[in-house]
Amino acid sequence: MVVAGEASGDQHAAAMVRALEDLSPGNRYTGMGCNALREAGVELVVDARRLAVVGLWEVIAQYREIRRALNVLKERLHSDPPDLLVLVDYVEFNLRLARAAKAQGIRVLFYVSPQIWAWRPHRVKRIGRVIDAMAVLFPFEVEVYRRYGIPVRYVGNPLVDSVKPSGSRQEIMTSLGLDPQRPVIGLLPGSRSGELRRHLPIIMETCRWLRARHPDIQWVMPLAPGVDIQSDITPHVDASLGIHQVIGQAHDVMSVSRALIIASGTATLEAALLKTPMAIIYRVSPITHAILKRMILIRDIGLANIVAEKRVVREFVQDEANAEQIGMEVERLLMDEAYHGEVVASLAEIRERLGEGGGSDKVARMALELIREGTLKET
Repeated sequence: MVVAGEASGDQHAAAMVRALEDLSPGNRYTGMGCNALREAGVELVVDARRLAVVGLWEVIAQYREIRRALNVLKERLHSDPPDLLVLVDYVEFNLRLARAAKAQGIRVLFYVSPQIWAWRPHRVKRIGRVIDAMAVLFPFEVEVYRRYGIPVRYVGNPLVDSVKPSGSRQEIMTSLGLDPQRPVIGLLPGSRSGELRRHLPIIMETCRWLRARHPDIQWVMPLAPGVDIQSDITPHVDASLGIHQVIGQAHDVMSVSRALIIASGTATLEAALLKTPMAIIYRVSPITHAILKRMILIRDIGLANIVAEKRVVREFVQDEANAEQIGMEVERLLMDEAYHGEVVASLAEIRERLGEGGGSDKVARMALELIREGTLKET
């Protein structure tokens, strides 16, 4: 059983399933996810698209739907117990499912570590009681789990392998219908309904602010597959701006953009791997922000900055996420060649920190080892 709760986890999980099938063909998969897992051959007993929420208040608002999904998966664990449960991110939900699995003697592999180094570090003990192994994406995460005797392996980030444009700049510009003589700004508001609702109005205001000063800008917005355009996108997009909307093609858009306005999340790391400068934005409900700001232990929330261990690109969070501040940063990336070059050079260091590829294959080998041996060998 493979369980992922939102778009980036769905992609990671699907890549692991494909790698596992290459190593050991003919397995049967069930679980929860989105389009990528379905396309990888997983029988989805729960569609995760309605469950992709972030923030305390946002989770409360979706509680009934989330609880129903958890109960469906618990029932499947009981009626059709898998040889292995692979949980991908989506932490609080997945840890509850892990507890149910362990009570039935089902082995549990957690893939994509909860950010215990960022907030609520005491969770590591609870995690250790309900999983058999942890697969982490970043080297610095290994010691966090080893300190508590939790079997852990650094598998590397699968984005190192998967993040690449589909063609040359000229080919991509032509396929997107863009003018190669005019600057391109990519707009990535997030993939969850709540993120889109909070971020799109800010992004539209910023685009209007920039358009007044730079009328030649071309705007491109790649949308995650499965996004409900009619309810999540159209009501919040200013049609007068002429924004090119495309489904998928995020890496292509990132690769040809001079700069990005991008929601904090996995996409910031993808942009960093493509060395595209960005302004990171993020907003949650006021209640969620008031609580979380007292709990978070790190200064930066963008993965690009966290991996770099320094502020490589600027972040605009909550009240700072306003049109003028974001617009001034994008304008600087647009007009100041020296500044733009400094950011690109810093982003290049992030790829070096993430090391070699093969992350999906490595976590698939962990899964196979747990199925066959019941435990991980020492590494």
